[in-house]
Formats: sequence, structure tokens, C-alpha cells
Amino acid sequence: MFKRTIFRMLTVVAAVIVLMAATPDKSTTIFIIGDSTAAKKDLSKGKLERGWGMALQCFFDDNIIVDNHAVNGRSSLSFINEGRWDKVLEKLKPGDYVIIQFGHNDEKPGATRHSDPGSTFDYNLAKYVRETREHGGIPILMNCVVRRNFAKVTPKNDDDEKLRNTTFADGPKVEEGDSLVDTHGLYRVAPRDVAQRMNCHFVDANRITHDLEQGLGTEGSKKLHMWYLPGTEPTEPNGKQDNTHYNIYGAHEVARLLADAICEEVPVLKAYRTDADFTVDREGRGEYKNLEDAIAAAQASKKAEPTIQILGGEWAVPQISKKSNIKFILRLGARWK
Repeated sequence: MFKRTIFRMLTVVAAVIVLMAATPDKSTTIFIIGDSTAAKKDLSKGKLERGWGMALQCFFDDNIIVDNHAVNGRSSLSFINEGRWDKVLEKLKPGDYVIIQFGHNDEKPGATRHSDPGSTFDYNLAKYVRETREHGGIPILMNCVVRRNFAKVTPKNDDDEKLRNTTFADGPKVEEGDSLVDTHGLYRVAPRDVAQRMNCHFVDANRITHDLEQGLGTEGSKKLHMWYLPGTEPTEPNGKQDNTHYNIYGAHEVARLLADAICEEVPVLKAYRTDADFTVDREGRGEYKNLEDAIAAAQASKKAEPTIQILGGEWAVPQISKKSNIKFILRLGARWK
């Protein structure tokens, strides 16, 4: 009798182990492929530049894993030719999503990056859509985000990547008006055309960011970008006039709007849309990299019950007054020591 009971127990344990091994990962991945406006950034020495793709994880719960493969300076052509697309396809599993956003660098004249809207640019986008589907994934085409261009005469821009090595004094001396001026032309139209022809999800990131920047106006829109007067930002002592790349605030504002737009385009994702007042993450996906700064911001906000979400890692339990009413949300395996 005893042996029979032990056998049954072992059978149950074995069945549970087999079931656990056979149960697939329940999380869905959103891959991002694109350029510097979405890409991961160098965080050394307190650098403030961020891609909107870094911040996107802040706006989805743990059922959605954002895997950001966007890289500075890449075009729809170079991303393929450098083997970066193949690495995404190796990881892609049925039911995952791929956000496809190029254009900024396809505009550049160099042969390693350039493609033409209505021709090679469309071909590359269609390749991404087709191969995503062949692997069981769901493609989401986006057009390029706007540049902050209020100039009455648009300055020549040979390469957005050069903007990181400039100072405020190096910036173009331009007269600005009240209206945002497009710099992308047909590169903002082509992704919509491809999406329509291929019956693919499409998010109009160009319109969304246009409305954001135009709504903030000539001066207010500077707050989204790496745009600093000399002596106003310790990490940029000589200032900067970068109207393409986002700072921490800008990346989060854009990511929040794009998360909303993605959920409208793909309603099934609405169930996983989340938001917190502040996010802490050592990898730079949140507004803060350490918990103390986030707590200080939460207390200064004077919100009745501020929320701080923590993405991954092990953290010392903070010593704070109960009167602060801060709610902590541990995500992506984050835990207290």
C-alpha cells in the first residue's frame, strides 16, 4: 500500500514536470527594428539621450516583453545587410509582434543606407512584413517620427548621427517660425502605402509626433529633444541643438503616445497597457536609474498616491514615511533584498 502511494505521488510529480516543460512561455514579445529615434543608447557618464523604444516597456505589463533591436544610424537597407534582421527572425515566435520603423537614414545619400520611396524603400518594408508573417509574427508598420524643424528655411542635414558630436555653437543659425515643417517627404507616405497593399497594421507615428511637437510649440518642443543652452545641463556643459534625438522626457512622451496608438490599432493589446507615475530601471528604460531619485520625484509631485514601477533587479527596501502613500510595483522579476 505504501509503495503504491509513493508510486502515485511520483507519477503526479512527473506529470507536473512534463506539463511545466511543455507549457510555452505565456509572454508575448514586441520586437522593435528601426533607427536612432527608437534605439538603445549609451548610458555612460549620465548621458541623457534615449530612444522611444527604450521607454516602451514602461507602458505594457509583464505579459508583454519589449525587445528593442533598433540601432543608431540604420536604414531599412543596412539593417538587413548587417544581419540584424536575421537575428530578430531567429528569436521571433508565433504570436509575437514586430514594429518596423525606418526612414530617417534611408533618406541619406550613401549607398550602404539609401533607398527610394516607391521603390527600394517599399521593397525593404514589404520584405520585413512578409518574413515576419512567414515566422508566425504580426507586423506593425510605422512611419518615421518628425524632426523638430520649425525653421523657415530647412537647414541641410547630411547625417543625424553627427548631431551627437556637436555643441550649441555648432548648431545652425536659423530663423524659426510657428509651424513645424516636414523633412521626410515620401518616406513618411511609403509605410502607409505598403501597409495598405499588404493589409498590415499601421501606426502613423509621423502624425502623432507632429501633433505633439506642434502642440508644444517652437519653445516647448525643445524639451523633448537633446536641446540645451550652454551651462544648463551638467552632462552637456557646452549645450546642444539636436532636433532629431530625444532626451529622457521626450522618449517617454513619445512612447506613451505610441503605446496608445498601438493598442488602438491592435485592440487585443489594450488588456496589457499599463502606466505608472514613475519608472525605475538600471538599464535606462525608466525616467530614473536609482530608486532614491524616483522617490524624491514622487514626493515632490504631491500626488495623493503616486506609483513607482521597478523593472528588474534586486533593490534595498526604501525607508520612507507611510504618509507618502507611495505604491511600489515590482515588474520583470524585480524584488526586494
